[in-house]
Amino acid sequence: MRHGISLFTSDRGITPQQAAKAAEDRGFATFYVPEHTHIPVRRDAAHPATGDDSLPDDRYMRTLDPWVALGAVAAVTERIGLGTSVALPVESDPITLAKTIATVDFMSGGRVVLGAGFGWNTDELTDHGVPPERRRTVLKEYVEAMRALWTQEEASYEGEFVSFQASWAWPKPIQEHVPVIIGAQAGPKTFAWIAANADGWLTTPLDQSIPEQITRLQAAWDAAGRSGHPEVRALRPTFEVLDEWEAGGVTEAVWTLPDGDESAVMKHLDDVAARLGL
Repeated sequence: MRHGISLFTSDRGITPQQAAKAAEDRGFATFYVPEHTHIPVRRDAAHPATGDDSLPDDRYMRTLDPWVALGAVAAVTERIGLGTSVALPVESDPITLAKTIATVDFMSGGRVVLGAGFGWNTDELTDHGVPPERRRTVLKEYVEAMRALWTQEEASYEGEFVSFQASWAWPKPIQEHVPVIIGAQAGPKTFAWIAANADGWLTTPLDQSIPEQITRLQAAWDAAGRSGHPEVRALRPTFEVLDEWEAGGVTEAVWTLPDGDESAVMKHLDDVAARLGL
């Protein structure tokens, strides 16, 4: 089981470049950043953790652009994977986003992992013209369209929400297949979507009994005719669950960095890396 690091990036505290370089130096496998383009002040959408329109952390309204942040990280690192936890692809133009992701993958030597969410903040989605009740369909089309642009010499796509004629688009990603990992709460609908369209699952802080959920995901995976096993990247591990998670099919445990200055973050990284024996 690998170990990754997640930084809730904002315009305060440690920079993603500093945090990612330190994580790479200590042996962590992947570095993750989140995405919110904006947070509408008045919202009907409840945050999953609070159950109302309050936010558990003011960094939701202060997040850095994930792809600019990961591009900066790519320039100061050599090996660590560059992930999102999670990005919201449907809030961007898919053709432009495909170019951005391909460019970061190209410039980093093939290190991008697209962790994508459906979007709990439906008011945010609405501001981007995305019908909240159709957001899973929109994301499906975005993923299909971006994969076409990443892999086809003359790419085209025809869907309900995405449509473009035969086009050239370079650079292509270095990776033959950019991994798409879906960050969403466990359930039959989520697992069926992953089995049909993605490469794996990124858990949420609300998910419990992770090994049992992986068994359900594997059943959906098998039912969809997929071979092998889905990637499972699990957020907010504790040292007590690591053996159980690894035996249950977790492929990467993702540790969250504290909201603090550089010295506090470095101490936390040192402590976790030492206990893991990285």
